[in-house]
Amino acid sequence: MRNVEIVIEDDPDTSRLPAGDTLLGLYEGVPLTERGPGEPYLPDRITIYRRPIEDMTSSPQRQAKIVRDTVVHEIAHHFGISDARLRELGLGDGD
Repeated sequence: MRNVEIVIEDDPDTSRLPAGDTLLGLYEGVPLTERGPGEPYLPDRITIYRRPIEDMTSSPQRQAKIVRDTVVHEIAHHFGISDARLRELGLGDGD
């Protein structure tokens, strides 16, 4: 991977979420499968949201697993893997 920024923020913008949904991470960019040759692209961005993960569990081990799974999920989006395919692979309950 290159030209991908990974950042941690406290909370997602809840105005972008349906009521009751939780967002642990977000991929913003153009997936590799949708890029044309030679086109310039801004850096992709993967954001991991700290507070929703902390709200899920107080266990540091469980939090580490959630972070790992979330990062893998968002990196998969960078490579063009959809949420539906991630669920088929047993890797996704959404973002």
